Amino acid sequence: MNQIDFIREQIINDPANQNFLKQGWQPVFLANPKAKIVIIGQAPGIKTQERKEVFRDKSGEKLREWMGVSEEIFYESGKISVLPLDFYFPGKAKAGDLPPRKVFAAKWHPLLLKEMPDVELIILMGSYAQKYYLGKNVHKNLTETVFAYEEYLPKYFPIVHSSPLNFRWFKNNPNFEEKIVPVLREKVHEILEN
Repeated sequence: MNQIDFIREQIINDPANQNFLKQGWQPVFLANPKAKIVIIGQAPGIKTQERKEVFRDKSGEKLREWMGVSEEIFYESGKISVLPLDFYFPGKAKAGDLPPRKVFAAKWHPLLLKEMPDVELIILMGSYAQKYYLGKNVHKNLTETVFAYEEYLPKYFPIVHSSPLNFRWFKNNPNFEEKIVPVLREKVHEILEN
């Protein structure tokens, strides 16, 4: 058993996650010791939780399109990892899903990232991930943070979530796909080809 599998077992057996275990749920993340890029988002939705695979949906199609990578490279190359801020569906809120549990990322991300020494880029998808990893360096809202992406390079690249539910944001911010996505794609290719 490699160290990442060992950490996965620790997550499953953590008392904080026993209610999820009782429902038959497994932690949903993708981590590989050879990873060069890590995508950090919010938490799996209910469909992702039930499928047990990250980004096997329209959001994933859009994300892979932005990154300019195939499903094979995304899932099988070992060069891309996905660590949501919580590896379990947190439940439904009045609008959308509940936020990820506050202590989860602090407990598990450092252990997993330590096992991925070759990571060159962390893509921060959405405001939860940006606030957690950028702290006081975030701008006043997600849009400003995303458009200030150059401030966070070379380590971090903040983006909006690729969910189709963000169609209004995409419509109001066409410069994202016109100007920022090509930079993201170029950066991803540069890293994956080295």
